[in-house]
Formats: sequence, structure tokens, C-alpha cells
Amino acid sequence: MSKFSTFDFSGKKALIRVDFNVPIKDGKITDDTRIKAALPTIQKVLTEGGSVILMSHWGRPVKDMEKKPELTKADFSLSRIVDHLAALLGIEVQFADDCLGAEASEKAAALQPGQVLLLENLRYYKEEEKGDADFAEKLAGYGDIYINDAFGTAHRAHASTAVIAQFFDTPAKMFGLLMEGEVTAAQKVLSQSEQPFTAIIGGAKVSDKILIIENLLEKATDIIIGGGMAYTFYKALGGDIGSSLCEDDRLDMAKALLEKAKAKGVNIHLPVDSLIADKFAPDAQTKEADNMHIEAGWMGLDIGTKAIEDFKHIVSNSRTILWNGPMGVFEMEAFQKGTKAIAEAVVAATEKGAFSLVGGGDSVAAVNKFGFADKVSYVSTGGGALLEFFEGKVLPGIAAIQ
Repeated sequence: MSKFSTFDFSGKKALIRVDFNVPIKDGKITDDTRIKAALPTIQKVLTEGGSVILMSHWGRPVKDMEKKPELTKADFSLSRIVDHLAALLGIEVQFADDCLGAEASEKAAALQPGQVLLLENLRYYKEEEKGDADFAEKLAGYGDIYINDAFGTAHRAHASTAVIAQFFDTPAKMFGLLMEGEVTAAQKVLSQSEQPFTAIIGGAKVSDKILIIENLLEKATDIIIGGGMAYTFYKALGGDIGSSLCEDDRLDMAKALLEKAKAKGVNIHLPVDSLIADKFAPDAQTKEADNMHIEAGWMGLDIGTKAIEDFKHIVSNSRTILWNGPMGVFEMEAFQKGTKAIAEAVVAATEKGAFSLVGGGDSVAAVNKFGFADKVSYVSTGGGALLEFFEGKVLPGIAAIQ
């Protein structure tokens, strides 16, 4: 797909767009998954005698500082990542206090083979999100080669993720190893899937997943629906769902989806039962109930025993699996059984030879929480980007290279 693996980086300055938008609390990185995912690309360039200039965003400083005057640029600074990145790479990481200007230009120009420079947060400038060509051209001036390794931002037509590519000749722009892996895995599911192909779609709202479900009706043999969105379907079917989450303005849409799936011969599997609770809290009273008959004042917070068995059976017979979204409120121990059972089923199917792709923030958090991240075929670093890919949209960060 790209020439990264065969390219000779000796003596080249590689300008790499990474996604270091990692969670930070009290100045400490709480999850460095995205940083670690970028290391193989960085290390290959360095090992072959190239130097690396890294650029990334963190948060939305311009917008957030307008809303909350007490916030400062320091609250969004990538300087907080320097020491951690240096420890992971085992070398010094230089830092430029601004992604533009004299300091960044001088440090980039002086960079020697084997050295790494991290630029300050791109989103200090509103031109980044606007896709400003002048801004992109200034960034492009730092490197000989442009490498996009930020799948998590591939769905944004920002200056550093898409517009910048026009300032490099075709041989000098490419995907990094992370981006290659992401696109290859997603295309394998979307275009080269073995059947039965099961998509497991969870989360709170039907409206968030409508486009991905509609697109998957053209690809999947089975679609499992869990999480809060399932209750919108049950209410659309005339069920009593108590105080369960429901999008009342999406009932017709839910019913239409079921009819469309039936017409296409795609099996949509709704959870027949739920673990219900009398309040949204870890210490709630719980019991199981049929999803057509949840009593008033009770809400479904996880799939039930029968649904778990149904879904495990479907997953176990699958050859391709896409998992996007949890089955319940897995963050609370009382309501994590369904999501964990699905994770175990996906792992078991993978061990039997199925190709499994897990993507979307919450499902990735779930496989990490349960220790299964290395037991599925691929765990995506892209939430919104992966969703849009499976919705059938063109991702600007990919199109700019391809």
C-alpha cells in the first residue's frame, strides 16, 4: 500500500504526524497506548540513519480557552509528553516551544541523524483545524519526507493531516507503520471479509451508529446490537423498557433498520434479556428481565444471561468480527459481565482462526481493561476515524497520501 517499509531514510529528515492526544491527569499520562503505537515508525527512521520531527495536537486549546479563561496554554502543552517519550525511545527528545517560528526552524535545521524533535501543540493555531495551506506549507518546510502515522485524526481535513501532503512529491509522502496497519485491518474487514461476518455494535445511541449499521448491511451476515441503543429498538417493537435509555425520536429509524436488514437477508440480533437496576449506580439493586417487559423505574445496564449465550454462539461461528461499542456500563463492576463475555468470545473465535478488529474508544478500553488486547487480531487507535471508515466515508488523511 505504501513504500514506508522499503524506503531508505538515511540522511533524511522525516516530518511525522503522530497522534499524541493521550489522556493526562495531574500532569501524568494515564494511557500511553497511542504513543507506543507510533514507536515502530519512529524507530525505523532513526535506525536507518534518519532524523525525526514529530508533530501532534492535544485537546482543543483555542476553543477551550475561549470557554474557560482560567485555562492557559500550559494546560495543553506537549512538553508534558517529552520525558515519557524519551524514556520509551531510550534517547533524548528535543522540544520546540512553538510549532512555528525561529526556534522550531533552527532546531529542525540543526537536527542530526538519530535525533528527535517534538513540536509544540499544533492546535495553538486555529489554522491547523481550518486546514490553512500557508500554515501547512510552513510545517512542510521542516522535513524532506512527510509521514502520516495518525489514524486517529485521518478523518479530519486539517493542515497537518491532509493539506500538508500537497507540499511533498509523491515519493516523499507515505503512511507510517501504524497507519498502514490500521488501513490494512479496516480494509480487510470491509472489503475482504470471510463469512460469516459478525459486527458487534454497542454504545448508548442509535443515532451515533446509524450510518455504520446501514453500511454494514451491505457487508455483514450478522449484526449484534447491545448497550443502551438496544432499548430504542425494543421500544420501537412495542416493548416496555422502564427507565432504560431510549431515543424516542429514533423509533421509526430503528424499525426501518430492522426491516431493511430483513430485506437484505442480514440477521440483526437484539439481546433478549438484560441485567436491570433500580438506579444508575454501582450499588444498585439488580435482577434480570426480558427486554420486552422491563418494569417502570428499572433500567437495563447490561445484557442478560440468555443474551450472553446467544451472542457467544453467534461470535463463535464467525470468520470475521468487527467490534465497536460495549454491551453495557462495563466501567461499573456490577454491569461488566456482558462486555467481558463478548470479549472472551471474540478472543476464542480469534484463536480458532477468525479475523477480529476492535475499534472505538469504549470497546478498546474494554479489551485493555480485561487484558485481551494482544489476543485479538487488531486493536484500532482510531475512534471517530474508524467509525467514518466503516460508514463508507473518504478519510482526508488517507486520500491525501493515496
